[in-house]
Amino acid sequence: MKKLVCSSLLLLLLIAPGCTKHQVETRSQVEVAPVEIKPIHITIDVNIRVDRALDDFFSDIDESAQEIK
Repeated sequence: MKKLVCSSLLLLLLIAPGCTKHQVETRSQVEVAPVEIKPIHITIDVNIRVDRALDDFFSDIDESAQEIK
């Protein structure tokens, strides 16, 4: 009989925490700093002299290609 009472009390002690309600309150606060957007300036340097020199160099090939068509 003593074993039955001890095991019943032990079982009751093990089951009792499962019947209770536990609640944990957490708060998270994130601050976002404003983002500064700056314009991007791009400078493109085009070398026109080289482009014209290449056109002059390959002009005879272009002319012969047009004659073949």
